[in-house]
Amino acid sequence: MTDKASGFGGPIGTWLRRVAWVVGSFASFFLLFFDPLDVHPADSWLQRIVGYHAGPMTAAAPGGEDASATGEREIVFYRNPMDPTITSPVPAKDEMGMDYVPVYADEAERALGAGATVAIDPVVVQNMNVQTQIVEKGDLRHEIRTVGYLEYDQERMVTVTTKYDGWVEKVYVNYVGEPVAEGAGLFEVYSPELVQTEQELLSAMRYAARFRDAPDDARLRAEALVDAARARLAFWDISPAQIARLEETGEIFRTLTVTAPAGGLVMKRMPGLEGMAVTPGMEAYHIADITSLWLSVEVFEDQVVWIRPGAEAEVTFTYFPGETIRGTVEFIEPELSEQTRTLTVKIAVPNPDGRLRKGMFATVVFDPVLVRDAVTVPAESVLRTGRRSVVIVALGDGRFEPREVELGHAHGGLMEVHSGLAAGDRIVTSSQFLLDSESKLRAAVQTMLSGAATPAGAHEGHAMGEMDHGMDHEGHEGHEGHSTAEPDEAADPHHGHHNHGHEGHGA
Repeated sequence: MTDKASGFGGPIGTWLRRVAWVVGSFASFFLLFFDPLDVHPADSWLQRIVGYHAGPMTAAAPGGEDASATGEREIVFYRNPMDPTITSPVPAKDEMGMDYVPVYADEAERALGAGATVAIDPVVVQNMNVQTQIVEKGDLRHEIRTVGYLEYDQERMVTVTTKYDGWVEKVYVNYVGEPVAEGAGLFEVYSPELVQTEQELLSAMRYAARFRDAPDDARLRAEALVDAARARLAFWDISPAQIARLEETGEIFRTLTVTAPAGGLVMKRMPGLEGMAVTPGMEAYHIADITSLWLSVEVFEDQVVWIRPGAEAEVTFTYFPGETIRGTVEFIEPELSEQTRTLTVKIAVPNPDGRLRKGMFATVVFDPVLVRDAVTVPAESVLRTGRRSVVIVALGDGRFEPREVELGHAHGGLMEVHSGLAAGDRIVTSSQFLLDSESKLRAAVQTMLSGAATPAGAHEGHAMGEMDHGMDHEGHEGHEGHSTAEPDEAADPHHGHHNHGHEGHGA
């Protein structure tokens, strides 16, 4: 009776209970989601999941406890997902609408402890197709490839002449290109001077025989006449064998046979030689020894510095596929061609079987040593960033470290390393640009943390970012200054907030 009188058991009571339930639900939702007193433990969870921050950004957990004690991860600041040098102390978005990425205290500590070293899960390393190679030490060579043609060896060419007047009565070698052996007869010549000298030799021999038992003075004078006649014949290129035959037989030869002073091919022959009158110095034959030929090649002026007399070269001919001949540099012409800017190099090529012929074309490869015992790396493993050259070193266990190197000579896909690496180091030869990007991010984080170790410093950088924001609207200054910054060249990261801190407050 009393409850009904009060109205709580009737329609009015039901309406009041519904209103109370709605008000209580709304209050719970407000306290849970907005957390105006910054005391609810779900605030950090919402902040990580949706990037929402209801209360002020503090390093302490609710109730004054340390965040690490409650198991929560403390956010030090937020970085631009496209440019790690741009940061904000509060959540923000970049120009493309992408949320800034939070940087937690534990990640910052690892970054400070590890420097620019990157640690990657082995599965990720395999998916990135990271390939490594051991740094080797050896000779760095400079391959030079050119072409040339064969010609006669100028050191093995002889000319057949006479040193006396006479007439050719018989010719034994009649055409150019005919092979001749050393000492083989070329032609017979009649010369009155030769006949007279032969008679003088025989007379001197008979005179010396009569004075064989005479006193020493007379005997020596007779023997001197014999020696003088022999020397005169020798001066006229009469061979010792011919002189010995003359002395043994005692018969005057009307004609003497002129022999080949060296073996080879007849390069040149006086036409109509038979019956012709010869005079001293007349070139009757040219003979070239083909057991060794010269290969004439041309090399550019910047390549000659690597070629020296005595250097070896590999010579190949299309006429003999699969065969390689080793030649030796004999001579380098001193004059540079003004038209082609090349120098001519003569290479001696052995030809013991006579297969090679004058005029054949050949491919020549020089392989001189640029640097001996050099530390070399593949060219594709080097990352060039303007004035710097970086190589990613694999430290093992999924850890990688970018290392600046000083380079030297480069050729054949290899580069000489003066400093920064040693033989035996393992370097990355593929996908190293991904590791380099990660290392730059790690270095940027380390640089930023050195100037933003406390939240107060972060807020100070945010205030400077607001000043930059004003300059951005007035001077239209963008992010070009950060796009190409190297880790060691990056400025204080909190000077690069620009308008992001302002947008964070707006969010």
